[in-house]
Amino acid sequence: MATRVMKPREPADPAPEIDRPGSQRNRPEVGRYLLQVDRQTKSSYATTEGAEAVGLVIKTKHPIVQVSVYDSVDCVNKVIELPVAAT
Repeated sequence: MATRVMKPREPADPAPEIDRPGSQRNRPEVGRYLLQVDRQTKSSYATTEGAEAVGLVIKTKHPIVQVSVYDSVDCVNKVIELPVAAT
């Protein structure tokens, strides 16, 4: 049987870098505090107060969903609860 000689492929020119807008898969995280709804990150904030305020608004409109604020530096997750109404 005859032997076959294979030539190695020559590397192609690298593709130029293209600035693509952020998509759902690779959003740039700007802030330290991440607002999560049902364990899905929705947005990021620089302060915990801002993230908790928006989380409380979401929780009052949709009390069934789980809303939390994740601190990406300290790796702490705080669940947002509705305030208990005094009767």
